[in-house]
Amino acid sequence: QVQLVESGGGLVQAGGSLRLSCAASGSIRGNNAMGWYLQAPGKQRELVASITNTGRTNYADSVKGRFTISRDNGKNTAYLRMASLKPADTAVYYCRLVRSGNVYWGQGTQVTVSS
Repeated sequence: QVQLVESGGGLVQAGGSLRLSCAASGSIRGNNAMGWYLQAPGKQRELVASITNTGRTNYADSVKGRFTISRDNGKNTAYLRMASLKPADTAVYYCRLVRSGNVYWGQGTQVTVSS
């Protein structure tokens, strides 16, 4: 069983930065991908960025140039560095891990950007 624990959310002013962390525990050896998704009130969950265990990344157009995803395979941890934050980035951010066809989600962390 895989467990994901996110941290690093909070309240920040527009233009500010935050770094989210997602620590994975359990069996995650082998090919896998970790990602960050956001869900704003009343909206569907959507991809922010993802990264494979080999370092291949993918970003939503809305965050390209502002957000950076990375991971430390030795620590089984993924990070999302968010810069130039906008009020539109306000949402609950969820970590996701996909491995061997199984999908795991974290509990989510709130990010609120004030104008």
